[in-house]
Amino acid sequence: MEPSTNNPFPQLFLRIALAAALLSAVADRFGCWPASQSAWGNMTTFIQYTGKITSFLPAGLTTTNAYLATFAETVLGILLILGYKTRWVAMATGVLLLLFAISMTLTLGIKSTFDYSVWVGSAGAFLLSTQKHYRYSLDALIA
Repeated sequence: MEPSTNNPFPQLFLRIALAAALLSAVADRFGCWPASQSAWGNMTTFIQYTGKITSFLPAGLTTTNAYLATFAETVLGILLILGYKTRWVAMATGVLLLLFAISMTLTLGIKSTFDYSVWVGSAGAFLLSTQKHYRYSLDALIA
């Protein structure tokens, strides 16, 4: 059975899943998840983690990188949920997750990237960016 290209739900699911992953990571940095389920729990710990995965960059950039990543994940997550400028937002999400994957691979090893599914997230975002139409989105309402 050939898959239908008219079914908008897998695309919508991918958009929401990517957004949820991005926004969940941001929420963790601000202590919104219980400690037992938290990777960082606060921004200070996330800044330290950022320093670890960007150790090949000057140390003075660590805090800036942490806040830039948090800002980017927040904006991209919200725009993915809304479905606004979806093609470009999906492409930016793919690039951001690819940068995370490369940084994690260089500093923590390849296994960490599989545990956090950053390659899958990046690939999914790039796939989303190739779609022709984004039904159930602001893009569709505006068009």
